[in-house]
Amino acid sequence: MTYILLIFEFMKIGLFSIGGGLATLPFLYELADTRGWFSRTDVATMIAIGESTPGPIGVNMATYAGFQAAGLAGSLAATLAIIAPGVVLSLIVYKYFTRFRSSRAVEASLYGVRPVVTALICMAMIEVLRTCVIIPGTRIDLHAAAIFAGFIFLVRWFKWNPVAYIGIAAGIGIAAGF
Repeated sequence: MTYILLIFEFMKIGLFSIGGGLATLPFLYELADTRGWFSRTDVATMIAIGESTPGPIGVNMATYAGFQAAGLAGSLAATLAIIAPGVVLSLIVYKYFTRFRSSRAVEASLYGVRPVVTALICMAMIEVLRTCVIIPGTRIDLHAAAIFAGFIFLVRWFKWNPVAYIGIAAGIGIAAGF
């Protein structure tokens, strides 16, 4: 039964999380609240790992959740389930998109989807910020807030490679003993 639930939940995420890995986050937070395969803190940790390692966030989280729920086989089932809808839809779109590329209906639907994807990503950002900077009980983690503010400044004013930011942040965490 666990395998069926993993496949169902991650196929649903793969099918409806239009916009990439960050768009999967609202779905992942809902899974954290309802299934218990991982916690909201695990999602934040996976974002940190997912952004500092190759691979999409949703796939990394599906692999992790599947492993937590049902070992290696669960990991494989959840990973395949999250990518299957995207692969199938991509093949269908590829086959027919050139034929309907100039269709007003296609243009209108894409115009309508873009703001929704943006909203999903913004909500994911807010959830990640709450998870990383606010300690349960609504107290702000001053260390995390300072690191966040500092890196907002750095990213805004310096156009370094993202790996540099991740390395600096990891160094700060190690040096400060967080």
